[in-house]
Amino acid sequence: MKLPNKVVPYKKSIIAKFPTVLAELEKGDKTPAELYKKVNKKVANIAEFTTILNCLYALNKVKFLEGDVLSYVKRD
Repeated sequence: MKLPNKVVPYKKSIIAKFPTVLAELEKGDKTPAELYKKVNKKVANIAEFTTILNCLYALNKVKFLEGDVLSYVKRD
């Protein structure tokens, strides 16, 4: 996992890619495959994409719905 530090700048870290993924999910629920097709030019590879989804899930920013669909968690 690439976290920002002395060697890895913020822009190259996975944290900088969270808004890209969340912006796509704000537009509507998507399967992981559909979401990857939308953001694949902005993430390095499928492993990084999976790590981003794992982190967002752990932070309660996304959730899985029935049928393997990802949804953005809206806060009130």
